[in-house]
Amino acid sequence: MMRKLTLIGIMAFALLSSCTSKSNRLPILGSKNPVTKTVDGKQVTDTTYATIPDFKFVNQYGDTITAKNLDGKIYVADFFFTTCPSICPLMHRNMLNVYKEFKDDNNFRILSHTIDPKYDTVPVLKRYADKMGIAGNSWWLLHGNKGDTYGIAKSYLQSVQERNPAGQYIHDGFFILIDKQKRIRGTYEGTDPKEVDKLIADIKTLKAEPEQVAAK
Repeated sequence: MMRKLTLIGIMAFALLSSCTSKSNRLPILGSKNPVTKTVDGKQVTDTTYATIPDFKFVNQYGDTITAKNLDGKIYVADFFFTTCPSICPLMHRNMLNVYKEFKDDNNFRILSHTIDPKYDTVPVLKRYADKMGIAGNSWWLLHGNKGDTYGIAKSYLQSVQERNPAGQYIHDGFFILIDKQKRIRGTYEGTDPKEVDKLIADIKTLKAEPEQVAAK
């Protein structure tokens, strides 16, 4: 199941973005803060944007993955669970298109966080990956402490619940695009093929931004 972002929420994202007037740049989403510093004896005000904090999870191969593993990489994140009967299978069938497009790009990753770590152990995630035809290190299925996973979902501006009154897990069905500076640059409805096509196009746009080209 999924809680859709409202039109008001999407408009709020837009208001918090920057550089939207430049067609060759994607917006920067999330909170921002003005920072005043002294440069050459003059007070200069700059803007800092919210970034994804450090984390520590384990992928389907049993390898520890932290934010350090994403340094110098653009990536897409989402939240799922392997026994999901509704949106997750469709989301990941659509994500396969992203995977196939960029799987040979070492500067790109996909992170899928399970919200059911009790059932979705590392071996379960590996079997899921094998069934999906996921190989190599371009798409990591991540297992971690429930609190850590649910906590970082908030940094991605996503909503997840362990179980609702009907006994079901609930999570947003968005794919979140993150740049090399670990800022959110776009959210895309994972069940909509047109949105996923837009994600693929936006990844290419993001990769061409001078700031991303320069970041190592």
